[in-house]
Amino acid sequence: MTPPLPGTPPGPSPRGSAGLPSARARLSAVRSRLALPLVRRATGLLEGQHRSVYRGHGQDFDDLRVYQPGDDVGDIDWRASARTGSPVVKRYVATSNVAVVLVVDTGRHMSATAARGEDKAEVAQYVVAIVAQVAQQRGDRVALVAGDAGRVEHLPARAGRTHLEVVLRRLERTFDPAAPPGDLPRLLDRAMRQTVQRSLVVVVTDEARPDEAARAALARLRTRHAVLVVQVADADAFAWDVAAGPPGRLVGSSSARERGRPTRVRRGTVVDAESGAVLPGLLRGRRRAVEAAHRARVARHDRTTALLASLGIPSVVVEGTHDALDEFVALLERQRRGGR
Repeated sequence: MTPPLPGTPPGPSPRGSAGLPSARARLSAVRSRLALPLVRRATGLLEGQHRSVYRGHGQDFDDLRVYQPGDDVGDIDWRASARTGSPVVKRYVATSNVAVVLVVDTGRHMSATAARGEDKAEVAQYVVAIVAQVAQQRGDRVALVAGDAGRVEHLPARAGRTHLEVVLRRLERTFDPAAPPGDLPRLLDRAMRQTVQRSLVVVVTDEARPDEAARAALARLRTRHAVLVVQVADADAFAWDVAAGPPGRLVGSSSARERGRPTRVRRGTVVDAESGAVLPGLLRGRRRAVEAAHRARVARHDRTTALLASLGIPSVVVEGTHDALDEFVALLERQRRGGR
């Protein structure tokens, strides 16, 4: 059963609902959270990601200098080191205006509730704003591929703050509780066709995806591009009005094994976001039901993690807007260290 949405059964709703932040406000909120040291840290990590993507394919040799602790051993010029008697590394001019491709799953399941009680669509848009803002900070170009089984929205890669606002507004209009089911393989194939030059592709979906149906598309995408996956954790449908811990707590671990613990769920009917099936109220808060749901969730997470690991694709799970920035930076750090 797809993680449910507390409230009424899904139906048509106005896009860009009142009370949700606008594209400009969302970007402003992200900028305000990107304190200067963290900006340098995040943009530096993204630059390192570009270096690993484009090694030998988009950087111009600059000069040689003496090796220093922390330098990439792959940059050592062994012939020059033999001549000088000490290790020296090659320095390159960093590639600018690199394309960052945002592949965003906006299927019906993304209208459900995230682990911290926010709409999954809102969390996904916040993640997109983070990635776009970090890319804009570096002067990189940002492209968008978003949609579901019935439609695909595509915006070509461009730079500039105005373009970022266009990206977020287009994405906001794409989310809809009445949307068709998701089709992540279709989005991945579209990104592969539309993106010729080697790029950084950031896939934003929920914790049930990517699944086996997306394996072939991910494998093809991985041969040409660097790929990162950000998954939005689902709310625990079997909890009964229980808090998941201090709102200000930052996770940073991304194991997702505890994501199924009780979280804050509004009193009322719990409806499956995809099928419209209603979860019987008598099951909520029942120990056996909660434990069974948690075991199934952990097993699903392990399958998804194993799938991505087999393809060499780093991933992270976010609970809400409160931990999205920290988790994304942690994801870049692990990728830079070569961890998965």
